[in-house]
Amino acid sequence: MKSAITKVKNNYEFLAALIIFIIILAAHLEFQKTIVLMLEFIVVMEVVKMISDFIKKAKLRLRFVIDIFIIFLIRDVVIYTSHTNKDYFTILFLLFVILVFFIFRILAIKYSPGKKDLLTKEEI
Repeated sequence: MKSAITKVKNNYEFLAALIIFIIILAAHLEFQKTIVLMLEFIVVMEVVKMISDFIKKAKLRLRFVIDIFIIFLIRDVVIYTSHTNKDYFTILFLLFVILVFFIFRILAIKYSPGKKDLLTKEEI
């Protein structure tokens, strides 16, 4: 029992989510609107992280830009799926675009110019 309590105490994400959920219940907010606002907040955080990284290193990382687009598109998917009259073509198109951006993100990480491959003795 003590180990479970210790795990919860060390898990700040769980505590933050619990506090946000209690606030949602107490304020009688719409859950869908709250999720959209949280996703918008994450987009703003990613933009700030990207700008901060650009100011510090004078480089714009493609990974941050792609992450922003993915989160923004996920936000749009949540909005479109919560409507009563769903436009399934739009939802499927957005999911396809998210898949393409995930592929770009993987390629951006794999073929990053900052990544230096060390040669082994056999290759020299």
